[in-house]
Amino acid sequence: MKSIKRRSFLGLLGSGLASSSALNTAGAAPATPAAATPEPPADTPAPLSPLKSNREDGRSIDGPGFIQAYMKANPPKLAFDPTMDAADFPAWQASIRSKMTELLALPEVGETPAPKHVWTEAREGYSLQRWEAYPEPYCVVPFLLLVPEGVSAQSPAPTVMCFPGSGHSKEALAGEPELDGKKPKKGTEWKWRDNRQALYFVQQGYVACAVDNPSRCETASPFRSFIEFSNCAISCGRNYLGISVSQKAHILEWLTEQPYVDTKRFAVCGHSLGSDPADALGMLYPDRVHAVIHNDFCCNWRERSIALGAYPDGLHHVVPGMFAWYDAPDLQAALAPCPLLFTEGGRTPQLNRIRAAYALADAPDNVEIHYYKKYLTPELRPRENDPIPEGVTMAEYFTYANVDAPNHRFRPDRALPWLKGVFGV
Repeated sequence: MKSIKRRSFLGLLGSGLASSSALNTAGAAPATPAAATPEPPADTPAPLSPLKSNREDGRSIDGPGFIQAYMKANPPKLAFDPTMDAADFPAWQASIRSKMTELLALPEVGETPAPKHVWTEAREGYSLQRWEAYPEPYCVVPFLLLVPEGVSAQSPAPTVMCFPGSGHSKEALAGEPELDGKKPKKGTEWKWRDNRQALYFVQQGYVACAVDNPSRCETASPFRSFIEFSNCAISCGRNYLGISVSQKAHILEWLTEQPYVDTKRFAVCGHSLGSDPADALGMLYPDRVHAVIHNDFCCNWRERSIALGAYPDGLHHVVPGMFAWYDAPDLQAALAPCPLLFTEGGRTPQLNRIRAAYALADAPDNVEIHYYKKYLTPELRPRENDPIPEGVTMAEYFTYANVDAPNHRFRPDRALPWLKGVFGV
C-alpha cells in the first residue's frame, strides 16, 4: 500500500478544487518522567495590564510586547475575506490547502505495508477488530474497527473515522475497558458515556474506526509527555498536528479502499484535540470525506493569543508559521461545500465568516452550528460580538467565545441526528 506523500496531497488539490525505544545510553541521565511537564493550566493569569508600549515610538523593550504588536499588525495572508467574489473562492481554497500541506510537514515516504489485522471479537450486533497501521518508517499506529453485522462488499456501510480528545483513548471511543484497567474518575462517568462516539455510530449501522492521538493513551511513552514529544517533533521539522494528520490519513486511504465501506458516505468526527485533524482530513481529501463533525468550539487561535496577552498555545497545538497564513476558521471556511457540524458553538463573528464561505459555495445549509446550553440563545451570548479586550484570563475569554468548559464533551445528541440527515442513514 502506498503511504501518504506531500506530492500526493498536492495532486488531490487539483482533483478536489529513530526507533521508538526510550532506553538511555550507558551513563546518560535518566529520562524525565512525563509528570515533569504538566499540561497548561485551564485558567491562565492575565498580565498586569494589556501589553502596550509606553514609549513615544510605540516600540516594546520586552519580548511579549513586541510579539503581541507583531501579531496585531500582521494578519494572516490567506485569511478568508467574506467579500471575495464567488468566482475567486476555489482558487483561495486551493491556496489554503497547499499552504496547510506545506506547514503540516507531511512526510515523503515510499511504499509501506498495508494495515495488519490483529484480532476480532464478537460484540452484540457488531464485531470489534484490532488493526495496526504502519504510516511511515519506525511508526506503528494501532486502531479499532467496529463493523456492524451484515456489512459486506455486497452491502457496504457508511463509515466514520473517530478521533478522541486529549485525555481519551480509542478504547473509550469504542465503549471498551481501558488497556491499563483504569476507570473514569468519579464524577466524570457522564463524560465517558457521552464520549463513546465509535460505539454510538456502530449502533446506528456505521462502520466506525477509532484512532488514538499521537503520544496519548496506548501510544504514550512512560518517559516523555506528549508536550515533550511535540517539542522534539518541532525540532525535527515536524509538528504534532502534522504527525496526527499523516497517521490518520494513512488509515483513511486504506479504509476508503475497503469493499465494505460506502465511499460516498464517509465522514470524519473529531472531539477536542481530535477536531483539528478531522478538519484537516476534510480539506485534504475533498473527494473522499463527505462530512466533517467538529466536536468543539470554533476557535481563532491568533485572536485568543492576542486576548490573553501573547499567551502561547500548548506545543501540541503549534503549527510553525500558521499565524502568518491562516487560522482554524479559515480552514473550516475552506471546507465548503462539504457538510460541516459544530457541536459546541464558539465566537459568533468567526462562525459567521464560515457561514459566508458556505454561502459563496452555494451551500449555506451545509454548515450547522449548535451552542452550549449555557449560551444557547442570543440573549445568553451578550459578549459574542464585542471586541475582546487584551489582558483577559482564559475564563474571561471563554465568556466572549461562548464556551462552557466544564461541559466540554462529545455530543451524540447532535452528531448522530445530523449525520443521519446528511447520509440518509
